[in-house]
Amino acid sequence: MPLFAAKSADMMAGEASSKKKGKIGRQESCKSSGKDDLDERPIAGASSTQDKTRTGIRVYKIVVLGDGGVGKSAVTLQFVSHSFLDYHDPTIEDSYQQQAVIDGEPALLDILDTAGQVEFTAMRDQYMRCGEGFLICYSVTDRHSFQEALEYKKLIQKVRASEDTPLVLVGNKFDLHAQRKVSTEEGKSLARQLGCPFYETSACLRTYVDDAFHTLVREIRRKEREKLGLHGGDRKANRHSKWWRLRSILALVFKRKKQNFNS
Repeated sequence: MPLFAAKSADMMAGEASSKKKGKIGRQESCKSSGKDDLDERPIAGASSTQDKTRTGIRVYKIVVLGDGGVGKSAVTLQFVSHSFLDYHDPTIEDSYQQQAVIDGEPALLDILDTAGQVEFTAMRDQYMRCGEGFLICYSVTDRHSFQEALEYKKLIQKVRASEDTPLVLVGNKFDLHAQRKVSTEEGKSLARQLGCPFYETSACLRTYVDDAFHTLVREIRRKEREKLGLHGGDRKANRHSKWWRLRSILALVFKRKKQNFNS
């Protein structure tokens, strides 16, 4: 697997738009705050026909994981607003949306930037259940954060044992050459172990930030097609699989919650 994909060209004006949705409560990351959100936000594990806005754009629920201080918020903010902050308050939970055209197909990325601090670890199971794809981040200047990246993968497997969840591994701060503690080869080796694409990014220089998010969307699409049996499988038989039944149950539960909310 190559270390870097070719860097994406600057997106044309009007191709992408971003909207910060603000901090949301710890217990509401999988919920909606109102009727409009209920209509537009995706259902974790729901079929692609349900994961769309009213305009028909597919919504991709993405979760950014990693230890505190690795630059998760900086990477996310560069992607959605093309800006870099030297200082950012430690995240509890921020949610953002970014629209993009990836491989000629429009997509709305619903991004959850999570807390890396130890005191917020109780929230992680909720993140794991909600996300369709995960960006696992570490800092190339912090070996402990690199070692913890594998633990995040194990946590995802623990919560979603029956799913092959799309992942992208990101080594941030690669512009800080003098402070590097984790080599590029070590990052590539871990990515092979995790079975996922790998990028070294710089939130400061905005290097390979778009590529990491866009590749994760591609991974979600690819694995979704595989699950739906579009590559030689029997789609009808797949509808009766345990995975399909689970998705149907989740959709039904969400529908009932919506009816209760509206009543």
